[in-house]
Amino acid sequence: MERIDFEDIHIEVANFDALEPMAWDEAMKWANGLGDGWRLPTNDELYLMYIARVRIGGFASAYYWSSSDLNYSNAWYMGFASGDQNYHSKYFNARVRAVRDVAP
Repeated sequence: MERIDFEDIHIEVANFDALEPMAWDEAMKWANGLGDGWRLPTNDELYLMYIARVRIGGFASAYYWSSSDLNYSNAWYMGFASGDQNYHSKYFNARVRAVRDVAP
């Protein structure tokens, strides 16, 4: 597991993805279901994970969900192939990597 410390963000990043891409609600449940404080990363945390993707390792060249939703129907994702951040329907299947907060 890798740690990211940047300003007020202090997280540990899981060293594995969910086995299959999934819709946003399912992704939220999957990450929380890991227990022990695991959750989906915020949009800002996901951007930091993208920057550190080589050091962290194991990311697919795919879209990854963040926990940040835009509205009832859409949530933010990060494209790990291109570095783009955008939003998509929560029914879209994207990859999932969990994080948890750690002490500074």
